[in-house]
Amino acid sequence: MSTARGLLLAALCSFGFALAQTPFPGKPIRLIVTSPPGGSNDILNRIVGAKLAELLAQPVLIDNRPGASGFVAAEIVAKSPPDGYTLLAATEATLVANPLFFRKVPYDPQGDFAPVTIAVEIGYVLLVHPSVPANSVQELIALARSKPGALNYASSGNGSAFHIGMGCSSAWRASRSCTCPSRAARCR
Repeated sequence: MSTARGLLLAALCSFGFALAQTPFPGKPIRLIVTSPPGGSNDILNRIVGAKLAELLAQPVLIDNRPGASGFVAAEIVAKSPPDGYTLLAATEATLVANPLFFRKVPYDPQGDFAPVTIAVEIGYVLLVHPSVPANSVQELIALARSKPGALNYASSGNGSAFHIGMGCSSAWRASRSCTCPSRAARCR
């Protein structure tokens, strides 16, 4: 066989293989979210998922996998085939704080994931129930200090940005208040 015929045959075979491959995406995409349904992170990712589905002409399925400071969701994605059909919607806690605060992390934040985009930047708000006699941060800290250990705060989990922020506040730490990480964010 001549070189020209060999190259032509190789080119035709390559072209045939290229035609046989399904263009991406050829099936629905799974977007795994680290928070429970109904919260701001879930709502945001449903909006992103809907727009992504529109752009890709393929369904995007939102799969809420809350728990363990994002470990549950991240481990699922880390163990999924790296084919672009399983995406992780994570916060800084999942990829940055967890490896710093926990001895054993079931995924490698740098090796198991490839960054796609920053979807949103969110500010945090400190709120109290109307019955709490505090109208400012200073008043809340004074109240917490006057009743050490009596006031607690809800957070989305240990190592979350809110948990770390509250923990970094020396004024708040002095109150001996603690976080209540849970889906319902309820303390007793």
